[in-house]
Amino acid sequence: MDLYKSPKNLFVAGFIGSPKMNLIEGAPAAKFGATTIGIRPEHLGVSTNAGEWKATVGVAEHLGSDTFLHVQSDGVGPLTVRADGEIGVHHGDTIWLTPDAAKIHRFGSDGKAL
Repeated sequence: MDLYKSPKNLFVAGFIGSPKMNLIEGAPAAKFGATTIGIRPEHLGVSTNAGEWKATVGVAEHLGSDTFLHVQSDGVGPLTVRADGEIGVHHGDTIWLTPDAAKIHRFGSDGKAL
């Protein structure tokens, strides 16, 4: 659980956990003072009307108690989101994602946690 909660580098961040951590570079990472940020699928809030990142649902895997959304977000990239099993979104829907700022992992250009 220590590796899951506090990965020391990008390799561990992307390896530990299922589904794996979303790794994001560019402007969204720079906003948090990092080269890369990591956010776990369960740490992304989903809304159908407002949020930080606009996204389009590619695949919605409704699995009972959980739904895994595979989405594309402009400027952020492809993301996996773990949502409540009863969320009512489907392929092609527009959603808004907001990362839990307290759960964002920051990594420098060397791949090590900041």
